[in-house]
Amino acid sequence: MLLVKNTGKTRYNSGRRSLKAGNGLLEMKDTDKQVQEYVASIPFDQRLYRQDIEGSIAHARMLAKQGIIAESEAEAIIKGLQSIRKEIERGKFQFKTELEDIHMNIETGLFEKIGDVAGKLHTARSRNDQIALDLRLFVKEEILKTIDKIKALQTSLVELAEANKAVIMPGYTHLQQAQPV
Repeated sequence: MLLVKNTGKTRYNSGRRSLKAGNGLLEMKDTDKQVQEYVASIPFDQRLYRQDIEGSIAHARMLAKQGIIAESEAEAIIKGLQSIRKEIERGKFQFKTELEDIHMNIETGLFEKIGDVAGKLHTARSRNDQIALDLRLFVKEEILKTIDKIKALQTSLVELAEANKAVIMPGYTHLQQAQPV
């Protein structure tokens, strides 16, 4: 069992992930560095930053449209998220292993930029909702890229076939030359 101290509260965690109670931010400062590196997913999921930020921007807009947060709060959240995205794209954003994942890194950056208003972003949205959206968006983008690559391969194969349609090529079955059917 892993013992994690967080802002005066101690929390036990028997799993690989440990989230801090209270303000919702993960803190593993008292945890061994090797344990932090083992449970941290940031080396893998920092590639999800665009999807995480876009999902959060859409969520902030929905919260404002539904009257759950003020329009000014949504604008502050959106500007903060856009600023973080620019920092990440310029290589200026510092991902921290002790914050475990992409969500906590971005959320912490947002708190640093806009203060307590950042905490309203998680209204009506769980971490599971957030990662499910991030992964769906990521997979959708990757599928579209893969489809484009398959189309390019198909085009190349057709061009190669057209250029070589007079070339005789033996057919094979069971690793032996045979008559193609």
